[in-house]
Amino acid sequence: METEIITVIGLAAGSLTTISFVPQLVRTYKSKKASAISFTMYLVIIAGMATWITYGFLIRSIPIMVANFIAALLCISILTLKVTYETRASDLPNQVEIK
Repeated sequence: METEIITVIGLAAGSLTTISFVPQLVRTYKSKKASAISFTMYLVIIAGMATWITYGFLIRSIPIMVANFIAALLCISILTLKVTYETRASDLPNQVEIK
């Protein structure tokens, strides 16, 4: 295959993988709830993306570097919202229901 076609396939794959995090980010932002999000899973996936970015740099692959960099930013944003919303929720006083 020609190098240009391979690059386009790589960019398409990276774009699809990257945008897969957008719905979670939007839902978390709109609902202001993130308790169902696994902190550990997102830490591991960010570490994996950092490794992919390093690999992409070493083999000089723009699609790998760009897709994983943007996806990592999206995942970091999701984790930031999780920490923010859970910290706010824990700062609220326990409300006692009066019957």
